[in-house]
Amino acid sequence: MESQLTTHNRRVETEVLARQGLRLPPITLKCLRTAGIYCQASVSIEHQHLAKKYVLRGVESGGAVGEVGAYASFADEQGNALPWLQRVDSIGVNGVHAIVVAPVLIRVQMLRIERTYDLLITRHQLAKSGDSQRPRLESSILFYGRRGGLEMELWGKDVAFRGTVCPVFYTRAGERVVLPNGFQDAATRITSAVCCLGCRHCHLLGPRPIAPDRTEDPNALDVTDERRASVDATASGAA
Repeated sequence: MESQLTTHNRRVETEVLARQGLRLPPITLKCLRTAGIYCQASVSIEHQHLAKKYVLRGVESGGAVGEVGAYASFADEQGNALPWLQRVDSIGVNGVHAIVVAPVLIRVQMLRIERTYDLLITRHQLAKSGDSQRPRLESSILFYGRRGGLEMELWGKDVAFRGTVCPVFYTRAGERVVLPNGFQDAATRITSAVCCLGCRHCHLLGPRPIAPDRTEDPNALDVTDERRASVDATASGAA
């Protein structure tokens, strides 16, 4: 009976983790609030009245100070960049940066405390809910790495390496844990995000690419160029 109860509790904990994101202790939440870091990891179901369909909505948010960083964003099922629906500018830093809507979202969430990192990658999709027209949210964990290490100060003296490295995670037995195929780049980008002091820009989401035969804005940067420009500008400022 006790074994069944333990199994049930673990299953519930896994479901909550997949749906709501990293479960942070009160002392960590207080530290983030004190530092002025706002990280919204929730995924919601929204109805598009004109298109008459349901979509998932997520928010890219977060940032860092020297001692701590937290960030959440989204990618597609292959780990590639998603275009934002709307870029969000605000007076404050380390808050909301952009909004994304899609039928399927891969959430990438990371917490950094000094040189120790937690990384959670989850998949979210719409699923039929009995006879109800409104679908339910189906969430699953793709990767959960705890207390990963990276002996570099990407927010300080090692800022030049930001965007090129990510933490290493191990099992309790000391074996290295490999990230899911296709998500190395997303993990590297979010590592950069939790080390971005006073963050004001996006690290994973980007502008929607313009087709080659369209000329509305020939000088527009694509996702990769804009991110590289943001990283280079930050690195230059730190130097």
